[in-house]
Amino acid sequence: MKTAQITRYSKQIHAEVIETTKPEIQANEVLVQVKEAAVNPLDLMNIDGSVKLIQNYRMPLVLGNELSGVIEAVGSQVTGFEVGDAIYTRLPVPKIGAFAEYVAVSADAIWHLPSNLNFKTGAAAALTGLTAYQALHEELQMKAGQTLFIPGGSGSFGQMAIPLAKAMGLTVIVSGNAQAKSRTLAIGADQYLDYRTENYWDVLSKVDAVIDTLGTSAIAHELAIIKPGGRLLSLKAGPNKQFAVNYGSPKWKQWLFGLAGAKLDRQARQAGVTYGFMFVRASGEQLRDITTVIEANDIVPAVDPKAFSLADVNEALRYVKDGHPQGKVLISF
Repeated sequence: MKTAQITRYSKQIHAEVIETTKPEIQANEVLVQVKEAAVNPLDLMNIDGSVKLIQNYRMPLVLGNELSGVIEAVGSQVTGFEVGDAIYTRLPVPKIGAFAEYVAVSADAIWHLPSNLNFKTGAAAALTGLTAYQALHEELQMKAGQTLFIPGGSGSFGQMAIPLAKAMGLTVIVSGNAQAKSRTLAIGADQYLDYRTENYWDVLSKVDAVIDTLGTSAIAHELAIIKPGGRLLSLKAGPNKQFAVNYGSPKWKQWLFGLAGAKLDRQARQAGVTYGFMFVRASGEQLRDITTVIEANDIVPAVDPKAFSLADVNEALRYVKDGHPQGKVLISF
C-alpha cells in the first residue's frame, strides 16, 4: 500500500510517498481502508516538530491525524463494529498515520459515520468535533445557562463548537467576518460580532468562558471580557504547567511548559481568570455523542473544493499552510 511519510523534522514540507506493507491489526484494533484523509494545521506541526515536546514521534512517521473509511478487518476482541462499516476518527495521538491507503486503529478511537455525512464531510468532522467536545465538557466544564465567547469562531471549529455548546444549554457569542454571519447564526449562535466593524472587548463583559482560536495577540482582550473566576482556554497560544500536569508529562516537561506559559498564567491571574491549553485526543465514545448532535442538527462541515490525491500530499500541505481554504482540505483515496 502507499503511504506519505517523513523521516525527520524539518521546516520544509517534504513528505515522501512510498510503498509499504498493509498493517496487521491487534486484537483490539480494526483495519480501515481509508477513503478520505483530512489535512490540518496539526500536520504541519508534526512535520516541523513544533509539538514534539507534547508528542515526539519515532521516524519514519506516516502523517495524517483524521480520516473516514471502511472497516476491512476486525480484531478478535472488537465489538460493535463489523467489516463494511463506514467510520470516522481522529487517530490516537501516539499512533497517527491517516495519509495511507490502510490504517490499523484501536476500536475505541472510532465511531460510525454520521448518517447525514458522506466520506468527505465525515473526514472533516472528527478532529474539530472532539476539540469542541473536550473543550466544553472537560477543560471548561461548562454548565447550562453560562455564556461562552469564541473569537474567530466562524470557521470549521465554530461550526462544530456552536451546536455542541447549544446542546449543553449555553449562550454562545461569536466574532468573525460579515460573510459568515448568517451561516453562524443559523447553526445556533445567539450573537454575532463582525470583527471589522465591532471590537468585541468594547461590546462584551462578564462572560463565563472564552475559547481562544487566535493566539497570543488576542489574549489581553479576551481576558478583559471574562468575569472573575472565569476561564480562558486557548487552542493556539501555547501550553503552561497545568497542561503538562494534566497531560501526564514528566517533571522536566512540567518545568519547561511552566516557564513557557508563565506570562500567560500571570496575565490570567491578574484578571482573576484561569488560563488553560488543550491538545485534542482520540475518543470513540465522545464521537458517539458528537454524532448524535451532528445528526440532530444536520451539521455538514465545509470541505474545500480543491481535489488532492496522495501523490499531491505536499501540494495539499502547502495549500493548508499558505492558501486560503474554503473548508477542510482532503486527500482522496
